[in-house]
Amino acid sequence: MPGSNTSSPAAAKPGAFDQPLGLTVHSMPLPHEAGVADAERTKRGRWKMLAVMLVCAAPVIASYFTYYVIRPEGRRAYGELIEPQRPLPSINATTLDGRKVPLPSLQGQWLLVSVAGGGCDKVCEQHLYLQRQLRESLGRDKDRVDWVWIVPDNAPVREDLKIAVAAATVLRVDAAQLDQWLQPAQGHALADHLYVVDPMGHWMMRFPAAVDGSHAASVRRDLERLMRGSAGWDKAGR
Repeated sequence: MPGSNTSSPAAAKPGAFDQPLGLTVHSMPLPHEAGVADAERTKRGRWKMLAVMLVCAAPVIASYFTYYVIRPEGRRAYGELIEPQRPLPSINATTLDGRKVPLPSLQGQWLLVSVAGGGCDKVCEQHLYLQRQLRESLGRDKDRVDWVWIVPDNAPVREDLKIAVAAATVLRVDAAQLDQWLQPAQGHALADHLYVVDPMGHWMMRFPAAVDGSHAASVRRDLERLMRGSAGWDKAGR
C-alpha cells in the first residue's frame, strides 16, 4: 500500500536468518557420579526418617527424663526403675471364665500389677486392696490406670473375691512364661511386689517387697509423678 511503513520479511536485514539454531546439549552423568548422588539421597532419607522417629518419641523421652532426672520435688523414687525395660510378651492369657486374651492387648493404659495364686493369701488380699485404693486416690487420672491381678496357677478363685475384684483385670498366665517377663528382687518371689507397666507395654518399675498400707503414700507419690510426666502424650482408654 502506498505510504505504508511496513516491510515484508524478505526485506529484513541480509543474513538475519542465516545463523544456525542454537541447542544446549546436556551431557549424561558418569556412572560414579550417579552412584554418589544416589548415596546422598539415601543418606538424607535416613536422616529424615530418624528425625521423624525422634519427634514421635520425644514426649515419652521427655516424661521419663522429667520423672527420673529432673524430679521437681527433689525426692528419690520409692519404686525401682527396671533397666532395660521389658515389653509385654506375645503370649495368651486366660480370663477366669476361660476366655483367651493376648497379653499385649493390655497396652494403652498404665498397669499396676500384682501376682498371686488363685488361692490368694493374706498378702495377696492386701495387694489387691492397695491396688484399688491407689487407683482411686489418683482422682481424675484413675481412668489412665488399670489394676491387674495375674494368676500363675489354676487354683480356683473364691466367689467373694471375684466380686471384690470385679473392677480389676484378672488373668491367668502360665508361670514359666511369666518368669520370662516379670522378675522379683533377689531373694524374693513375684508375689512379694507390685509392678508398673507403661502404656507402651513396657514393665518399667517394681515396688519394694512387703509393700502395704503404711507405704501407700510413697507408692502413690510415684504414680502421681508418672501421671504428671506422661500427661502430654497419654490419655485415658485404649
